[in-house]
Amino acid sequence: MTIAGKHNFSPGPSVLPTEVLLKAQAEFLNYNGSGMSVMEMSHRSKSFETILETAQKNLCSLLEIPSNYKILFLQGGASSVFSAIYYNFGGGHKPLDYIVTGVWSDKAAKEAQLLGGNVNIVINTKESKHTGYLPPQSEWKLSGKNAGYVYYCDNETVHGVEFPYIPNVPEGVPLICDMSSNILSRRFDVNRFGAIFAGAQKNLGPAGVTLVIVREDLINLNRTSPKVPIPAMLDFKIAADNNSLYNTPPTYAIYVTGLVLEWLLENGGIQITEANAKNKSSKVYQIIDASHGFYSGPVNPSFRSRMNIPFRITKNGIPDPDLESEFLKGAESRGMIQLAGHRSVGGIRASLYNALPMESVQVLIDYMEEFVRHH
Repeated sequence: MTIAGKHNFSPGPSVLPTEVLLKAQAEFLNYNGSGMSVMEMSHRSKSFETILETAQKNLCSLLEIPSNYKILFLQGGASSVFSAIYYNFGGGHKPLDYIVTGVWSDKAAKEAQLLGGNVNIVINTKESKHTGYLPPQSEWKLSGKNAGYVYYCDNETVHGVEFPYIPNVPEGVPLICDMSSNILSRRFDVNRFGAIFAGAQKNLGPAGVTLVIVREDLINLNRTSPKVPIPAMLDFKIAADNNSLYNTPPTYAIYVTGLVLEWLLENGGIQITEANAKNKSSKVYQIIDASHGFYSGPVNPSFRSRMNIPFRITKNGIPDPDLESEFLKGAESRGMIQLAGHRSVGGIRASLYNALPMESVQVLIDYMEEFVRHH
Protein backbone atom coordinates (compact mmCIF):
# COMPACT_ATOMS: atom_id res chain seq x y z
CA MET A 1 0.00 0.00 0.00
CA THR A 2 1.24 3.48 -0.81
CA ILE A 3 1.67 6.23 1.77
CA ALA A 4 -1.71 7.62 0.67
CA GLY A 5 -3.39 4.30 1.43
CA LYS A 6 -3.74 3.20 -2.19
CA HIS A 7 -2.76 0.03 -4.01
CA ASN A 8 -0.99 1.23 -7.14
CA PHE A 9 -1.04 -1.19 -10.09
CA SER A 10 0.27 1.34 -12.63
CA PRO A 11 2.26 -0.07 -15.58
CA GLY A 12 4.52 2.99 -15.42
CA PRO A 13 5.43 5.38 -14.02
CA SER A 14 4.93 2.79 -11.36
CA VAL A 15 4.79 2.36 -7.62
CA LEU A 16 8.00 3.05 -5.70
CA PRO A 17 8.95 1.51 -2.33
CA THR A 18 7.49 3.46 0.57
CA GLU A 19 10.86 3.36 2.33
CA VAL A 20 12.49 5.01 -0.70
CA LEU A 21 9.89 7.78 -0.85
CA LEU A 22 10.25 8.49 2.85
CA LYS A 23 14.03 8.70 2.62
CA ALA A 24 13.82 10.96 -0.42
CA GLN A 25 11.36 13.14 1.50
CA ALA A 26 13.64 13.36 4.52
CA GLU A 27 16.60 14.37 2.34
CA PHE A 28 14.65 16.58 -0.03
CA LEU A 29 15.66 19.98 1.37
CA ASN A 30 19.09 19.11 2.70
CA TYR A 31 20.90 16.13 1.19
CA ASN A 32 23.57 14.66 3.45
CA GLY A 33 24.23 17.98 5.18
CA SER A 34 24.99 19.74 1.89
CA GLY A 35 22.46 22.50 2.57
CA MET A 36 20.67 21.84 -0.71
CA SER A 37 18.40 19.39 -2.46
CA VAL A 38 19.84 16.93 -4.96
CA MET A 39 17.71 18.81 -7.52
CA GLU A 40 19.81 21.92 -6.86
CA MET A 41 23.16 20.13 -6.88
CA SER A 42 25.74 20.38 -9.65
CA HIS A 43 26.06 17.16 -11.57
CA ARG A 44 29.82 17.67 -11.43
CA SER A 45 29.96 18.06 -7.66
CA LYS A 46 31.64 15.53 -5.40
CA SER A 47 28.28 14.81 -3.73
CA PHE A 48 26.57 13.86 -6.97
CA GLU A 49 29.61 11.93 -8.16
CA THR A 50 29.24 9.78 -5.05
CA ILE A 51 25.50 9.28 -5.74
CA LEU A 52 26.25 8.16 -9.30
CA GLU A 53 29.14 5.86 -8.41
CA THR A 54 27.20 4.26 -5.55
CA ALA A 55 24.26 3.54 -7.86
CA GLN A 56 26.60 1.95 -10.42
CA LYS A 57 28.34 -0.11 -7.73
CA ASN A 58 25.04 -1.37 -6.26
CA LEU A 59 23.69 -2.26 -9.69
CA CYS A 60 26.86 -4.25 -10.39
CA SER A 61 26.35 -6.09 -7.13
CA LEU A 62 22.69 -6.88 -7.77
CA LEU A 63 23.14 -8.06 -11.37
CA GLU A 64 26.70 -9.41 -11.01
CA ILE A 65 27.80 -7.23 -13.92
CA PRO A 66 31.28 -8.14 -15.21
CA SER A 67 34.03 -5.50 -15.30
CA ASN A 68 34.06 -5.37 -19.11
CA TYR A 69 30.63 -3.71 -19.18
CA LYS A 70 29.85 -0.01 -18.81
CA ILE A 71 26.84 1.31 -16.88
CA LEU A 72 25.26 4.41 -18.35
CA PHE A 73 22.43 6.57 -17.00
CA LEU A 74 20.94 8.46 -19.95
CA GLN A 75 18.08 10.80 -20.77
CA GLY A 76 15.31 10.33 -23.29
CA GLY A 77 13.59 7.15 -22.18
CA ALA A 78 13.89 3.65 -23.61
CA SER A 79 12.33 4.82 -26.89
CA SER A 80 15.37 6.99 -27.62
CA VAL A 81 17.57 3.93 -27.12
CA PHE A 82 15.74 2.32 -30.07
CA SER A 83 17.61 4.84 -32.22
CA ALA A 84 20.82 4.65 -30.20
CA ILE A 85 21.04 0.88 -30.74
CA TYR A 86 20.95 1.38 -34.50
CA TYR A 87 23.43 4.25 -34.51
CA ASN A 88 25.94 2.48 -32.25
CA PHE A 89 25.70 -1.07 -33.60
CA GLY A 90 23.62 -1.23 -36.74
CA GLY A 91 24.89 0.98 -39.54
CA GLY A 92 26.03 -0.36 -42.89
CA HIS A 93 24.42 -3.22 -44.77
CA LYS A 94 24.45 -6.02 -42.20
CA PRO A 95 20.98 -7.45 -41.47
CA LEU A 96 19.58 -6.44 -38.11
CA ASP A 97 17.48 -9.20 -36.57
CA TYR A 98 14.37 -8.14 -34.62
CA ILE A 99 12.18 -10.53 -32.65
CA VAL A 100 8.75 -8.85 -32.56
CA THR A 101 6.48 -10.04 -29.75
CA GLY A 102 4.54 -6.90 -28.90
CA VAL A 103 4.21 -3.13 -29.12
CA TRP A 104 7.69 -2.18 -27.94
CA SER A 105 9.76 -4.58 -30.03
CA ASP A 106 7.62 -3.59 -33.03
CA LYS A 107 8.36 0.10 -32.41
CA ALA A 108 12.07 -0.64 -32.04
CA ALA A 109 12.15 -2.49 -35.38
CA LYS A 110 10.29 0.33 -37.13
CA GLU A 111 12.71 2.89 -35.69
CA ALA A 112 15.68 1.00 -37.12
CA GLN A 113 13.91 0.77 -40.49
CA LEU A 114 13.17 4.50 -40.41
CA LEU A 115 16.87 5.24 -39.91
CA GLY A 116 17.81 3.09 -42.89
CA GLY A 117 18.62 -0.19 -41.20
CA ASN A 118 18.49 -3.50 -43.07
CA VAL A 119 15.90 -4.94 -40.68
CA ASN A 120 15.09 -8.64 -40.73
CA ILE A 121 11.97 -9.64 -38.78
CA VAL A 122 12.90 -12.98 -37.21
CA ILE A 123 9.37 -13.62 -35.98
CA ASN A 124 6.32 -11.41 -35.60
CA THR A 125 3.45 -12.52 -33.35
CA LYS A 126 1.07 -9.83 -34.60
CA GLU A 127 -1.22 -12.37 -36.30
CA SER A 128 -1.89 -13.99 -32.92
CA LYS A 129 -2.44 -10.50 -31.44
CA HIS A 130 0.84 -10.84 -29.55
CA THR A 131 -0.47 -13.53 -27.21
CA GLY A 132 2.85 -15.30 -26.79
CA TYR A 133 2.45 -18.14 -29.29
CA LEU A 134 6.11 -18.15 -30.31
CA PRO A 135 7.37 -20.77 -32.74
CA PRO A 136 10.32 -22.87 -31.54
CA GLN A 137 13.70 -21.22 -31.98
CA SER A 138 14.61 -23.79 -34.63
CA GLU A 139 12.01 -22.13 -36.89
CA TRP A 140 13.18 -18.54 -36.38
CA LYS A 141 14.47 -16.72 -39.46
CA LEU A 142 17.77 -15.51 -38.02
CA SER A 143 20.34 -14.00 -40.37
CA GLY A 144 23.16 -16.10 -38.96
CA LYS A 145 26.67 -14.90 -38.17
CA ASN A 146 26.28 -12.06 -40.67
CA ALA A 147 23.78 -10.20 -38.47
CA GLY A 148 24.74 -6.90 -36.90
CA TYR A 149 22.80 -7.88 -33.80
CA VAL A 150 19.71 -9.72 -32.57
CA TYR A 151 17.17 -7.60 -30.70
CA TYR A 152 14.24 -8.51 -28.46
CA CYS A 153 12.07 -7.13 -25.65
CA ASP A 154 12.17 -9.39 -22.61
CA ASN A 155 8.77 -8.33 -21.26
CA GLU A 156 6.03 -6.64 -23.30
CA THR A 157 3.98 -4.51 -20.91
CA VAL A 158 0.95 -3.95 -23.14
CA HIS A 159 0.22 -7.57 -24.03
CA GLY A 160 1.75 -9.24 -20.97
CA VAL A 161 4.24 -11.46 -22.80
CA GLU A 162 7.55 -12.35 -21.12
CA PHE A 163 10.38 -14.53 -22.37
CA PRO A 164 11.00 -17.52 -20.06
CA TYR A 165 14.44 -17.96 -21.64
CA ILE A 166 17.28 -16.00 -23.22
CA PRO A 167 17.16 -16.50 -27.02
CA ASN A 168 20.04 -18.35 -28.63
CA VAL A 169 21.98 -16.31 -31.17
CA PRO A 170 24.83 -17.19 -33.55
CA GLU A 171 28.29 -17.03 -32.01
CA GLY A 172 29.77 -13.55 -32.19
CA VAL A 173 26.45 -11.78 -32.82
CA PRO A 174 25.54 -9.30 -30.06
CA LEU A 175 22.23 -9.89 -28.30
CA ILE A 176 20.45 -6.62 -27.46
CA CYS A 177 17.61 -6.62 -24.94
CA ASP A 178 15.00 -4.16 -23.74
CA MET A 179 14.42 -5.07 -20.07
CA SER A 180 12.52 -1.93 -19.15
CA SER A 181 9.70 -3.66 -17.32
CA ASN A 182 11.30 -6.70 -15.71
CA ILE A 183 14.88 -5.80 -14.90
CA LEU A 184 15.88 -6.69 -11.31
CA SER A 185 13.02 -9.17 -11.04
CA ARG A 186 15.02 -12.31 -11.84
CA ARG A 187 18.59 -13.51 -12.17
CA PHE A 188 20.28 -13.82 -15.57
CA ASP A 189 23.77 -14.03 -17.05
CA VAL A 190 24.82 -10.56 -18.21
CA ASN A 191 27.58 -12.15 -20.29
CA ARG A 192 24.95 -13.45 -22.73
CA PHE A 193 24.23 -9.87 -23.85
CA GLY A 194 25.96 -7.20 -25.88
CA ALA A 195 23.72 -4.51 -24.42
CA ILE A 196 20.77 -4.29 -22.04
CA PHE A 197 18.67 -1.18 -21.53
CA ALA A 198 15.74 -0.21 -19.33
CA GLY A 199 13.60 2.86 -18.86
CA ALA A 200 13.64 3.29 -15.09
CA GLN A 201 9.99 4.14 -14.55
CA LYS A 202 8.63 0.62 -14.44
CA ASN A 203 10.81 -1.51 -12.18
CA LEU A 204 13.91 0.51 -11.37
CA GLY A 205 13.09 4.09 -10.35
CA PRO A 206 11.26 7.23 -11.47
CA ALA A 207 10.69 8.44 -15.01
CA GLY A 208 13.41 10.53 -16.58
CA VAL A 209 16.44 8.23 -16.60
CA THR A 210 17.28 5.25 -18.78
CA LEU A 211 19.80 2.59 -17.84
CA VAL A 212 22.13 1.10 -20.46
CA ILE A 213 24.52 -1.75 -19.68
CA VAL A 214 26.85 -2.23 -22.65
CA ARG A 215 29.87 -4.40 -23.35
CA GLU A 216 32.99 -2.28 -23.81
CA ASP A 217 34.14 -3.81 -27.10
CA LEU A 218 30.80 -2.92 -28.68
CA ILE A 219 31.13 0.71 -27.62
CA ASN A 220 34.15 0.98 -29.90
CA LEU A 221 32.63 -1.04 -32.73
CA ASN A 222 31.54 1.96 -34.80
CA ARG A 223 35.04 3.46 -34.59
CA THR A 224 36.94 0.40 -35.76
CA SER A 225 34.55 -0.15 -38.66
CA PRO A 226 32.83 3.19 -39.44
CA LYS A 227 29.18 2.89 -40.31
CA VAL A 228 27.06 5.97 -39.68
CA PRO A 229 27.63 9.29 -37.89
CA ILE A 230 26.21 9.10 -34.36
CA PRO A 231 24.42 12.07 -32.78
CA ALA A 232 26.37 12.98 -29.65
CA MET A 233 23.41 12.48 -27.31
CA LEU A 234 22.94 8.93 -28.62
CA ASP A 235 26.62 7.97 -28.68
CA PHE A 236 27.40 5.30 -26.07
CA LYS A 237 31.16 5.98 -26.34
CA ILE A 238 30.72 9.65 -25.49
CA ALA A 239 28.45 8.69 -22.58
CA ALA A 240 30.90 6.05 -21.34
CA ASP A 241 33.98 8.27 -21.72
CA ASN A 242 32.21 10.92 -19.64
CA ASN A 243 30.66 8.50 -17.11
CA SER A 244 27.15 9.63 -18.15
CA LEU A 245 28.13 13.27 -17.52
CA TYR A 246 28.62 14.52 -21.09
CA ASN A 247 25.71 16.86 -20.42
CA THR A 248 23.53 17.46 -17.36
CA PRO A 249 21.96 14.07 -16.61
CA PRO A 250 18.58 13.57 -14.88
CA THR A 251 20.21 13.98 -11.47
CA TYR A 252 17.20 13.56 -9.20
CA ALA A 253 15.93 10.51 -11.07
CA ILE A 254 19.39 8.92 -10.77
CA TYR A 255 19.39 9.71 -7.04
CA VAL A 256 16.01 8.04 -6.48
CA THR A 257 17.05 5.08 -8.63
CA GLY A 258 20.07 4.76 -6.37
CA LEU A 259 17.75 4.65 -3.36
CA VAL A 260 15.75 1.85 -5.01
CA LEU A 261 18.95 -0.13 -5.58
CA GLU A 262 19.89 0.32 -1.91
CA TRP A 263 16.40 -0.84 -0.92
CA LEU A 264 16.75 -3.96 -3.06
CA LEU A 265 20.10 -4.84 -1.50
CA GLU A 266 18.77 -4.29 2.01
CA ASN A 267 15.79 -6.56 1.30
CA GLY A 268 17.58 -9.62 -0.03
CA GLY A 269 18.41 -8.67 -3.60
CA ILE A 270 17.21 -10.37 -6.77
CA GLN A 271 16.83 -13.78 -5.18
CA ILE A 272 13.97 -12.30 -3.12
CA THR A 273 12.42 -10.20 -5.92
CA GLU A 274 12.42 -13.26 -8.19
CA ALA A 275 10.60 -15.37 -5.60
CA ASN A 276 8.16 -12.53 -4.89
CA ALA A 277 7.44 -12.01 -8.59
CA LYS A 278 6.65 -15.69 -9.06
CA ASN A 279 4.47 -15.78 -5.96
CA LYS A 280 2.48 -12.62 -6.73
CA SER A 281 1.83 -13.40 -10.39
CA SER A 282 0.98 -17.07 -9.85
CA LYS A 283 -1.71 -16.14 -7.32
CA VAL A 284 -3.41 -13.77 -9.78
CA TYR A 285 -3.17 -16.30 -12.63
CA GLN A 286 -4.71 -18.96 -10.37
CA ILE A 287 -7.80 -16.76 -9.92
CA ILE A 288 -8.04 -16.19 -13.67
CA ASP A 289 -7.65 -19.88 -14.51
CA ALA A 290 -10.16 -20.97 -11.86
CA SER A 291 -12.87 -18.56 -13.03
CA HIS A 292 -14.12 -20.87 -15.82
CA GLY A 293 -13.64 -18.18 -18.45
CA PHE A 294 -15.19 -15.28 -16.52
CA TYR A 295 -11.70 -13.78 -16.41
CA SER A 296 -9.95 -14.36 -19.72
CA GLY A 297 -6.17 -14.17 -19.89
CA PRO A 298 -5.15 -14.16 -23.56
CA VAL A 299 -1.46 -15.03 -23.17
CA ASN A 300 -0.01 -18.50 -23.76
CA PRO A 301 0.75 -19.80 -20.23
CA SER A 302 4.35 -20.56 -21.23
CA PHE A 303 4.94 -16.87 -21.97
CA ARG A 304 2.86 -15.17 -19.30
CA SER A 305 4.43 -12.10 -17.79
CA ARG A 306 5.18 -11.99 -14.08
CA MET A 307 5.13 -8.18 -14.23
CA ASN A 308 2.05 -7.24 -16.28
CA ILE A 309 -1.11 -9.34 -16.25
CA PRO A 310 -3.75 -8.26 -18.80
CA PHE A 311 -7.16 -9.89 -18.69
CA ARG A 312 -10.69 -9.39 -19.90
CA ILE A 313 -14.01 -9.95 -18.12
CA THR A 314 -16.30 -11.93 -20.37
CA LYS A 315 -19.95 -12.77 -20.71
CA ASN A 316 -20.75 -15.81 -22.83
CA GLY A 317 -17.13 -15.84 -23.95
CA ILE A 318 -17.21 -12.24 -25.22
CA PRO A 319 -15.46 -9.32 -23.45
CA ASP A 320 -18.04 -7.22 -21.63
CA PRO A 321 -17.00 -3.53 -21.37
CA ASP A 322 -19.82 -2.81 -18.92
CA LEU A 323 -18.64 -5.48 -16.49
CA GLU A 324 -15.07 -4.27 -16.88
CA SER A 325 -16.12 -0.70 -16.13
CA GLU A 326 -17.98 -1.92 -13.04
CA PHE A 327 -14.89 -3.90 -11.97
CA LEU A 328 -12.63 -0.87 -12.29
CA LYS A 329 -15.00 1.38 -10.36
CA GLY A 330 -15.30 -1.19 -7.59
CA ALA A 331 -11.54 -1.62 -7.48
CA GLU A 332 -10.99 2.11 -7.14
CA SER A 333 -13.51 2.32 -4.31
CA ARG A 334 -11.37 -0.29 -2.52
CA GLY A 335 -8.19 1.71 -2.99
CA MET A 336 -6.87 -0.07 -6.11
CA ILE A 337 -5.79 2.41 -8.76
CA GLN A 338 -4.48 2.37 -12.35
CA LEU A 339 -5.83 -1.07 -13.25
CA ALA A 340 -7.24 -0.19 -16.67
CA GLY A 341 -5.73 -2.02 -19.64
CA HIS A 342 -3.69 -0.24 -22.28
CA ARG A 343 -5.85 1.91 -24.55
CA SER A 344 -4.93 -0.22 -27.57
CA VAL A 345 -6.26 -3.48 -26.07
CA GLY A 346 -8.71 -2.43 -23.34
CA GLY A 347 -9.74 -4.63 -20.45
CA ILE A 348 -7.84 -4.83 -17.16
CA ARG A 349 -4.11 -4.91 -16.51
CA ALA A 350 -2.44 -5.52 -13.14
CA SER A 351 1.22 -4.55 -13.01
CA LEU A 352 3.08 -6.32 -10.21
CA TYR A 353 6.48 -4.68 -10.10
CA ASN A 354 9.06 -5.26 -7.37
CA ALA A 355 7.84 -2.39 -5.21
CA LEU A 356 4.21 -3.58 -5.15
CA PRO A 357 3.73 -5.45 -1.86
CA MET A 358 1.97 -8.78 -1.51
CA GLU A 359 -0.61 -6.97 0.61
CA SER A 360 -1.81 -5.11 -2.49
CA VAL A 361 -1.90 -8.28 -4.58
CA GLN A 362 -3.99 -9.99 -1.88
CA VAL A 363 -6.49 -7.10 -1.94
CA LEU A 364 -6.81 -7.56 -5.70
CA ILE A 365 -7.22 -11.34 -5.40
CA ASP A 366 -9.91 -11.02 -2.75
CA TYR A 367 -11.79 -8.51 -4.89
CA MET A 368 -11.53 -10.69 -8.02
CA GLU A 369 -13.00 -13.63 -6.10
CA GLU A 370 -15.79 -11.46 -4.72
CA PHE A 371 -16.58 -10.08 -8.19
CA VAL A 372 -16.87 -13.60 -9.62
CA ARG A 373 -19.26 -14.65 -6.85
CA HIS A 374 -21.39 -11.54 -7.33
CA HIS A 375 -21.72 -12.04 -11.09
